[in-house]
Amino acid sequence: VDDVTAGYYNPAGLLKIKKNIQVGLMHSEYFAGIAKYDYIGVSKRLDDKSVGAISLIRFGTDDIPNTTQLIDKDGNIDYDRITRFSAADYARKLPKGLDVGANFKIIHRRIGDFANSWGFGIDASINYEYKDWKFAGVVRDVTTTVNAWSYSIDEATREVFDRTGNEI
Repeated sequence: VDDVTAGYYNPAGLLKIKKNIQVGLMHSEYFAGIAKYDYIGVSKRLDDKSVGAISLIRFGTDDIPNTTQLIDKDGNIDYDRITRFSAADYARKLPKGLDVGANFKIIHRRIGDFANSWGFGIDASINYEYKDWKFAGVVRDVTTTVNAWSYSIDEATREVFDRTGNEI
């Protein structure tokens, strides 16, 4: 890869960019539009030996029915109690490099109002050219991507899980 998308696929490939600034946008939908994947990236040549880039990626499912409050305290089903939420992963990468590239990524995951996490990881890559041959290597999650989750469940939702015997 030798354009702005190298910030995601192979950070060392950013060095092949000739233009001073590049911008990339992409939107894709999966499963008949249920899940959406969005990408935006910007790269800038810093000098003749280095390029910096920022990529923002979102993969998410929106408008998920939350049925944890469907049954009221008297055991009656009330469809007006259904709310909706989104679940999404976000990734931001900040790569730089010479013949070797690396990026630091910040991950944010969110599941409705009940749970979210922040995490980080590092990817590394190398490009090598010999005559007409080109070699590339990428190592994802060199540090193992770490996520710290926090949960916020109201008492009524906790009771629903308690009745089913599931632990929270």
